[in-house]
Amino acid sequence: MLTLQLVSFLFSKIKEGPTKKLKVDSFLHTMCLHDDQLSAISARFQAEMKKGLSAESNAAAAVKMLPTHVRSTPDGSERGQFLVLDLGGSKFKVLRVKVRDGTGIRRGGVEMEERSYPIPQELLVGRGAELLDHVSESLKDFLHEKNISLEKRHPLAFTFSFPCELSALDQGSLLSWSKNFRARGLQGKDVVQALRDAIGRTGGMNTEVLAVVNDTVATMMTCGFEDKYCEVGLIIGTGTNACYMEELRHIDLVQGDEGRMCVNTEWGAFGDDGALSDYITEFDRELDAASNNPGKQIFEKMVSGMYLGELVRLVVLKMATLGLLFAGHVSNALRIKGTVTTAHVAAMEEYKNGLENTRRLLTGLDLTPSLDDCIAVQHVSTIVSFRSSNLAAAGLAAILTRIKQNRKWRTFRITVGVDGTLYKTHPQYPKRLHKVVRRLLPECQVRFVLSDSGSSKGAALVTAVAQRLASQKRTVDETLSLFRLSSEQLQLVKARMRAGLEAGLRGEGPSEIKMLPSFVSRLPDGTEHGKYLALDLGGTNFKVMLVNFKKGLQPSSQVYHKIYTIPLEIMQGAGEELFDHCAQCVSDFLDYMGVKNTRLPAGFTFSFPCEQTAIDAGTLVSWTKGFNATDCEGHDVVDMLRDAIKRRNEFELDIAAVANDTVATMMSCAYEEPQCEIGLIAGNGTNVCYMEELRNIKTTEQKKRQMDDWSDGENKEGEARIQTMCINSEWGGLGDHGSLDDLITPYDAEVDLNSLNPGKQRFEKLTGGMYLGEVVRQTLLDLTSRGLLFRGNVTDALKTPGIFQTKYLSQIESDRMALLQVRSILQGLRLDSTCDDSIIVKEVCGAVSRRAAQLCGAGMAAVVEKIRENRGLDHLSITVGVDGKLYKLHPHFSEVLQETARVLAPHCHVTFVLSEEGRGKGAALITALTRPKEEM
Repeated sequence: MLTLQLVSFLFSKIKEGPTKKLKVDSFLHTMCLHDDQLSAISARFQAEMKKGLSAESNAAAAVKMLPTHVRSTPDGSERGQFLVLDLGGSKFKVLRVKVRDGTGIRRGGVEMEERSYPIPQELLVGRGAELLDHVSESLKDFLHEKNISLEKRHPLAFTFSFPCELSALDQGSLLSWSKNFRARGLQGKDVVQALRDAIGRTGGMNTEVLAVVNDTVATMMTCGFEDKYCEVGLIIGTGTNACYMEELRHIDLVQGDEGRMCVNTEWGAFGDDGALSDYITEFDRELDAASNNPGKQIFEKMVSGMYLGELVRLVVLKMATLGLLFAGHVSNALRIKGTVTTAHVAAMEEYKNGLENTRRLLTGLDLTPSLDDCIAVQHVSTIVSFRSSNLAAAGLAAILTRIKQNRKWRTFRITVGVDGTLYKTHPQYPKRLHKVVRRLLPECQVRFVLSDSGSSKGAALVTAVAQRLASQKRTVDETLSLFRLSSEQLQLVKARMRAGLEAGLRGEGPSEIKMLPSFVSRLPDGTEHGKYLALDLGGTNFKVMLVNFKKGLQPSSQVYHKIYTIPLEIMQGAGEELFDHCAQCVSDFLDYMGVKNTRLPAGFTFSFPCEQTAIDAGTLVSWTKGFNATDCEGHDVVDMLRDAIKRRNEFELDIAAVANDTVATMMSCAYEEPQCEIGLIAGNGTNVCYMEELRNIKTTEQKKRQMDDWSDGENKEGEARIQTMCINSEWGGLGDHGSLDDLITPYDAEVDLNSLNPGKQRFEKLTGGMYLGEVVRQTLLDLTSRGLLFRGNVTDALKTPGIFQTKYLSQIESDRMALLQVRSILQGLRLDSTCDDSIIVKEVCGAVSRRAAQLCGAGMAAVVEKIRENRGLDHLSITVGVDGKLYKLHPHFSEVLQETARVLAPHCHVTFVLSEEGRGKGAALITALTRPKEEM
């Protein structure tokens, strides 16, 4: 309340007020910053941030951008009991913090007990070891007072509110003291180790220092425990600083590029290199010159509570000296440094009592102020504190802009956790700061949350988060270890594949690997010519092609094609309907190409296990890849297609050859590369074919007669007797009799159980694109149910079979794919993920796809080693023709497969060639090879 004396005084002087206020505006015009200037300061700070993050420029950067090794904000699942030491001001605190632990604490709650201990002045400027001894002895006193066991191990977090360069979460070298601390012998030393040494000297305590944390980081973590959007921490108190979650790929001083890490900007040093020289006033220079660290912490000296009162004193002193205040009278008290504090500044700007508080302050400084003087001094205080909030807003806008740019957001929502006495006690400061930030960054929805015991609680939460992440990583690593194959396991897979190949060739009893003769005995030589129709059935599409081979010095081919979708109801309906659909597609294509009245020779690529009895006859052994059409297994698929064409009665087609897609791929690549004698499919399904010695194909008497008849027929023109035949291995069946049981994970078993053919094609279900996404989904489902992913929220989306397609593995594992894009993919699947979730999902995808590639590589090693031994060679050079989206599109699959084959088959030089239009072109080539040369 105003006194009667002051009311009378105010009324008597009411007309004088505006005069000196205008003089103050003129006198301090350089402190009054408009939005264009603040935007320019913000841009400069962004440039300083970039400079500090770069390894090349960090040493010269004023803003150090120190990595904190804090990789995650809280997710609410943290728990445990911790001791905290909070050192950063004239007092320090010892606390016991319980996070979701004990009786009566609400879910996600924190309970704290604390005690403050004064630090004698002589310790602030004495030996660093003595300062930490005092801290350690106070810790022991706290343990005694709270009856906390000295024998039991206690995890301890250390809030150390001074610039430190952290090499790990529990290793930090002191860069420089601030806030009147000048203890000797600690600068450049690891403060955590120094604390451990002090605890050792005190003795009798069983503590483990797990983390050293800046108060700014601790503030962010405290607020992040309550608000998942909090990724920025801000201190505006005795000192000032800010931290935020930066993309790890931008932090050169830390290895790795996955995820985020909190960066402690240490923005108080902004301007130390002259970046703010055009905004620094004579009063800033005078204050800086008289400080304990001239030329350092320039931004902090313009913003923080330690200096605002002194800035106001210097301005008032200068104005009084110039006769602009107090009729030119300058008291001795006004000349003394520190007689105006930031608490005085806050009091002078109170809404109701500000003028009264100003008068009391000035009277206490032995001055006799007029009302005009009081209004003017209050206005000085307002301008100085307003500049502080404006500068803080400019720096914060720079940080928010960087986050926005990092994540490629147009608009975004974010929370800033704030602590500090200036922010908490100044009546106008928060409102001013918030208003300017929102004005500088209108597209950002910023929420400011005041930290509750921020630095102490936050330090405990940093430790709790670190423990959670470490535990989570161990559990995830244990889970993913099921997919990791050792060298010994890969050698076993190679040996089992080799044994399966041999057993299939012998044809004695049931074999996991069918080793089906293809009746393709020779490779193209470039003399093939003419027009051929090629039909390709092997997935959700049916492809019809017209291939024209041209002879010449460099043989070439032209391919025309159309792709037709096969609806699911036809894939899994009646077999007759499936082949009628194919005949309709052929009819449409012949109309499209204008060749419906021409009887063309055709090759039929049929990408399912078939037992062939001739080049143009193949009996379907079993459906794969999601097909389940009835009345097809055990029937000749060529006859079924011929019958469908007859039923249509619109065109004639000479189906001269049927081939597996793998065989067709090999033939297509052999047309360009004569050394190609192996075909590999790595797509929705997986398979291999290769040229086997005819003498090794030991089969039943009936098959032997068929092969002999075919061989004799091939030799009717007097050609040399055939020595080799392409074998369609159908290696996807490896494991059907249990040979891979030791490699099958619970997730593979679940995928197999829910498939159309349980217990079949086990190798394919470990390696084929049709199944890898589902293996990933089953793994994610398990990790989520154990609380390791997506905050333990098992959504309907995650429970939906097939939702995680294999294409997502290729996208997520791309080297160019930032975690933000991974998160976008997951959100598109209705999986609300954090940055940490995205990292785990990427690791799961990598483990599943790498295993698939390694298994294919081990199988390939078995094939090439068999060919080498067949031919009695010390060294084999051979080419593999490859097709399939998994091999072509996945960023690492081909590389891992090739490297595995190279290591497991060291005596073989294997070249891999991608097939273009392989399956259709290959079928056309096989058809061409069935024709007499004069007909081609």
